[in-house]
Amino acid sequence: MNTKIQDFIAISDFVSLMNLCCGILSVILSINHNFYMAAIFMILSLLFDSVDGWVARKTNRIDVYEFGKNIDSLSDIVSFGVAPAVFLYSHTLMNSPFLEIPTIIVSLIIVICGVLRLTRYNVISNEVEGFIGFPIPGVALIIATFYLSGLFNIYLALILATIVSLAMICNKPYEKFNNLYLLILNCLCIILIILQIPLKIGFVNVPASIVLLTSLAYLFINLLND
Repeated sequence: MNTKIQDFIAISDFVSLMNLCCGILSVILSINHNFYMAAIFMILSLLFDSVDGWVARKTNRIDVYEFGKNIDSLSDIVSFGVAPAVFLYSHTLMNSPFLEIPTIIVSLIIVICGVLRLTRYNVISNEVEGFIGFPIPGVALIIATFYLSGLFNIYLALILATIVSLAMICNKPYEKFNNLYLLILNCLCIILIILQIPLKIGFVNVPASIVLLTSLAYLFINLLND
């Protein structure tokens, strides 16, 4: 069996690594209390995570050893598990230090549930279509857009993070988001967020609020559906 890294890695894996890099940068920015840019980099991670599979298909990648699946999952746990956990913890230490212990617990829940969700996905992905449990990128997307929306509240953020984390390991099927009009609207909103184009009503960031509400609707409609 070949063991050289060049025998495994492909172009799509570099896209996954960009996802990882954005996640690490988000962690660093959170530690330095630059929460705005930390949220932006979490969303950038999502952007790279969304296109690595497309790149793999377009380059006709044959991944016999599932190297791509593993590198994608390892990148995801940093960008969508560790990054939002550190974001919440750093924000709490700076603004609400009396909530440090509850935030540590919630941060651990995010990462643990994220690892469990990704591991289950890797085991069953070849046999089951769609998702079982809430997709892990949604954690970072909800936390990031909640902060960027101008509506951020640490108490509500901790409650949401806990609900989302438990939703990741639930047994509910989550269909892939396929509403074309909402997908286009949210893509445009994400572009506006990344480019930091101000579009506000009062103190409320409209694009971030739209993405947040869409993500919450996707979370709860599927979670509460019988």
